[in-house]
Amino acid sequence: MTNPELVDLLMAFLRERTSLLQRHEEVAKQVSDYDVNNTYQYVVNREENHVSWVQHAILDLGGQIPVEPSRSSVAAGKGAEAWKSLAAEDASANQAFVTKWRPKVDEITHARHKGMLKVVLGEMLEHKRFFDQAAAGRTDLLGVALAINQHSGTVIGTRWVE
Repeated sequence: MTNPELVDLLMAFLRERTSLLQRHEEVAKQVSDYDVNNTYQYVVNREENHVSWVQHAILDLGGQIPVEPSRSSVAAGKGAEAWKSLAAEDASANQAFVTKWRPKVDEITHARHKGMLKVVLGEMLEHKRFFDQAAAGRTDLLGVALAINQHSGTVIGTRWVE
């Protein structure tokens, strides 16, 4: 694979990866459960790293970082747990991304960038597991809180400030 071909592949990967990151940021605004919201924040933090890695790979190869895709708003349905359907959609979207990109990543001959993309895909499957568990109603996604640290109440919608 030539450098220009790899740059094109990385740019396409970055656009799609950034779209998922943006969606997860928007879904996190809808998640009122404290533990699930913390999980979304953990996922978003890792995704920001993924995007940065790919951006640096593009620059390393002499490419230009593409403009971020347009951000779409996300709205949960009605009810206190309406966000569960959004989590299920996120799980499906992560799986679809990995299914689409794994064969393309396997064809990359640049060892460092191939390895980096494999780490991204692997972590996306870990995040898919979190989303599946959240959609099923689990809240112990990042661990089980001690009884003295039980969380009550909900996360307010204005928690995310830009």
